[in-house]
Amino acid sequence: MTSTGTSVTATTGGRPRPAARRRRMPSLDRLSFMVVFLGVPLAIYVIFVIYPFGRALYYSMTDWSGFTPTYNFVGLDNFTKLFHDDIFMRALRNNLELAIVVPFVTIVLALAIASVVTVGGPSKGNVRGIRGSGFYRVVSFFPYTVPAIVIGLIWAQVYDPSAGILNAFLTKIGLSGFENFAWLGDPGTAMPASMFVIIWSFVGFYTVLFVAAIKGIPGELYEAARMDGAGRFRTAISITLPLIRDTVQTAYIYLGITVLDAFVYMQALNPNGGPNNTTRTMSQDLYNTAFRKGQFGYATAMGVVLAVVTLLFAAIVFAINHLTGGGERRLRR
Repeated sequence: MTSTGTSVTATTGGRPRPAARRRRMPSLDRLSFMVVFLGVPLAIYVIFVIYPFGRALYYSMTDWSGFTPTYNFVGLDNFTKLFHDDIFMRALRNNLELAIVVPFVTIVLALAIASVVTVGGPSKGNVRGIRGSGFYRVVSFFPYTVPAIVIGLIWAQVYDPSAGILNAFLTKIGLSGFENFAWLGDPGTAMPASMFVIIWSFVGFYTVLFVAAIKGIPGELYEAARMDGAGRFRTAISITLPLIRDTVQTAYIYLGITVLDAFVYMQALNPNGGPNNTTRTMSQDLYNTAFRKGQFGYATAMGVVLAVVTLLFAAIVFAINHLTGGGERRLRR
């Protein structure tokens, strides 16, 4: 064994072995960095996310009325009652219907518009969008700038049976069957009409989002596909969609979470849940149960179920994306 100053090197079988490094205590700067950039965000997350959710889970197992300091612990009785509540189960089905239809239709329309205004221009020359694509982006984005409650109230007036401009227009062009037709009062049209409003309000935002993602794709890929004879639809399926797949996944999850709530739109369009509760959502049922019936414990159980459904929706989207090859940055030939 040899020693040079404070450094020690051990030998085993004539071969030198690096000296073991002593573990240094974290410096004050390192500790302060960890506290500020790790401890503080974690504390905020625990205080404002984990703790409220834990309290909500606890209150969901009580009979708290919301306005009294005392309440009784009832265990899982609220959840058992929920799944025997016909109104809540109808609201749950409505939410699932919204989560399936609205994100799919919105994203398909947004992808189509984004593709047209970015790479859907002339088939000769540089790859570019249609003429005046900037104008179409601005027009499509405009509905997103309007508050959701305003959109709901405007469309409620548009759908008005006697004074709405939709029935007036349809009657004007000769469709007399739509005179005084109640779009939001008919069980067959109430939900589709409500879905249209949500899709109309979101499609512009996702168009702009997908435009930004498509512009990040190298133009050489589109030129090569064009030279190989690929049409616009083939190019969109084989090049555009695979390369912006992560953006599409994020958009789908975000939009799905939004429509699983959909309280503002549905409350503005049909505050009473529509005919036979055809448009009632879980958030509307939660609001009525808590603030009109004074059953905050039962309403909190509804909120817990809504949170679980939302988490399951996100997990399903992630799983489908993974199973279908998501995250792989490759093109099919």
